[in-house]
Amino acid sequence: MDYISRALEERLKRYEKTYKAVLVTGARQVGKSTLLKKVFPDRRYISLDDPFIEQQAREAGDMFLTLNPPPVTIDEVQRAQELFRYIKIKCDESENKGLFCLSGSQPFQLMRHVSESLSGRIGIVELSGLSMRECMKDTFNRHFLPTMEYVLERKKTLKKPENIWKMIHRGGYPELQDTDKEWSAFYADYVKTYMERDIRELAAVQDLNAFRQFMIAVAARTGEILNYSSIASEIGKDVGTVKNWISIMEASGIIYLLEPYTSNILKRATKSPKVYFRDTGLVCYLTRWLTPENLAYGAMSGHIFETFVVSEILKSFSNEGMDYRHFVSFYRGRDKKKVKEDGKTIEVEAEIDLIIEENGTLYPIEIKKNAEAKAIMTAAFSVLDQIPGKKRGTGAVVCNCPDVGALRENILQIPVWYI
Repeated sequence: MDYISRALEERLKRYEKTYKAVLVTGARQVGKSTLLKKVFPDRRYISLDDPFIEQQAREAGDMFLTLNPPPVTIDEVQRAQELFRYIKIKCDESENKGLFCLSGSQPFQLMRHVSESLSGRIGIVELSGLSMRECMKDTFNRHFLPTMEYVLERKKTLKKPENIWKMIHRGGYPELQDTDKEWSAFYADYVKTYMERDIRELAAVQDLNAFRQFMIAVAARTGEILNYSSIASEIGKDVGTVKNWISIMEASGIIYLLEPYTSNILKRATKSPKVYFRDTGLVCYLTRWLTPENLAYGAMSGHIFETFVVSEILKSFSNEGMDYRHFVSFYRGRDKKKVKEDGKTIEVEAEIDLIIEENGTLYPIEIKKNAEAKAIMTAAFSVLDQIPGKKRGTGAVVCNCPDVGALRENILQIPVWYI
């Protein structure tokens, strides 16, 4: 299989010339090792996946770095967290840049050790699974905003997928872009390896069968408000265990918790996050949607389509080197809103699937799998007008519509492949 260029390549090259160390984080199998080997082919490469090398790094970090002096790439560095203090010493002893290129899964745990040991010395990038742009070999690398300025710039390099549901079902792991790779076998191996290695490293989970059922239960709720009690009841565990296991899945990059927009004005807004899987192919495998055709017309198609859109928007931020956690949220109110449609008054939920905040402006986004967008879908957007000190920007319905269009003043319909 040919190498697929990643949007982060140029940023990595700049960071190597700017910082003494560079760290690439991300979930298992998203292509961290391949990326570092491709971008820095002449560097010495050491993988701590080798148990013997891992033991050396953990028990004799100073000697390990003497035998493997910089410039060096160290893969799966989270396996030897004791090494960070010695990396710090080497960085402080030299004025040279690009001494260490590090990679590791379990990004949340890694950040704690990095902030303690290498603050100010290290450039950090987060690598996700392949984005839709990367799969289409589209070099456009600007974060998504639902504005005409973005749409016009995006259109210059735009490539439409032949079958969006096939892309959603296949998932974004680089290895699966080889069409000869069996989809179900890959995910079966992925889940097995994830549970037997990462889960046991992150926490003392003894009952892997129960954790597997837990993963399936969470996958069935992707795109929904996270309800710990509901999951606990389904798998026969207490709420504390479920909360701990959710934090494990988040720490290893399997899920993302989208927090609600916070404002004292929105007093009846939910305070619970929404849960999204980071890879839609993994969701499909766990919930047994085995073909793109069955997925497209299945009961979970709306939630999985929303999961795909949110994931792609997050990738558009991280691939530009931006921390999406500072930009995205959602809104759901407990009251229903009365609106008129075709002359009739109906009640709709006060919900905004995604809010992107930038420079004091709130951009509301509704996500629908439909091919046709309607203005009624954006009825809740006006709730943002209540928030003092913030401006409501252009809103949008992201869907499977054939082209960009205006639904009403300041609200667009945007095809999903424009992300």
